[in-house]
Amino acid sequence: MSGEILTVSGLNTSYGEAKVLFDISMSVGKGQIVSCVGRNGAGKTTLLKSIAGFLKPKSGSVTSDNTNLVGLAPYDIAKFGIKYIPQDKKVFFDLTVRENLELGSYATKDYNWDQVLAYFPKLELLMERKAGYLSGGERQMLMIGRAILGSPKVLLLDEPTEGLAPGIVTQLKNTFKALSKNTALVIVEQNLPLVCAISDKVYAIKDGTIVAEIVDKESIRVDVCERYL
Repeated sequence: MSGEILTVSGLNTSYGEAKVLFDISMSVGKGQIVSCVGRNGAGKTTLLKSIAGFLKPKSGSVTSDNTNLVGLAPYDIAKFGIKYIPQDKKVFFDLTVRENLELGSYATKDYNWDQVLAYFPKLELLMERKAGYLSGGERQMLMIGRAILGSPKVLLLDEPTEGLAPGIVTQLKNTFKALSKNTALVIVEQNLPLVCAISDKVYAIKDGTIVAEIVDKESIRVDVCERYL
């Protein structure tokens, strides 16, 4: 891993008058899996939305390739190679898997679906199924598959394993490791065993503030992370 490809510095974000993030600073290196842990309401989703442009921070910067992304529209940040995969597992329900992927290809001009099917071979069997009839795990595969079109630099994943069966969680764990060979991942996740199994760095967030940065692999353990929850 060489150098930082995403840097967040002094980020402050509010919902109206209610301040949610307080001077958040973090960094993501090439090929890293960086996880953010904390209780519900700690500000983790707000952080991802602030990076992705869905919320405009009051102050601070989000920098990639010496460019400050704050103030850019979400689609411009996505074009810049920072892709956000939300928690709600929303896909275009009335469209087939094929049509969902076609929309991803249209946006990125990347029609190489072989890369998607290499990570998620099951999608090949579901191409003509409407996305509304997919299971939660299958929708998550589709969302991630759609997001990797265009070869993003960073994927921002919000609670990717929430509500999924253990077998799917295991599959996603292996997929995240494979994906990190080509793109960095920033994952908000409550599943601490998963976090500790895949992460190169963990940020613990409490009440909108980073209270710990764990970078030593020997210290990225469930018992250590639990101290900050």
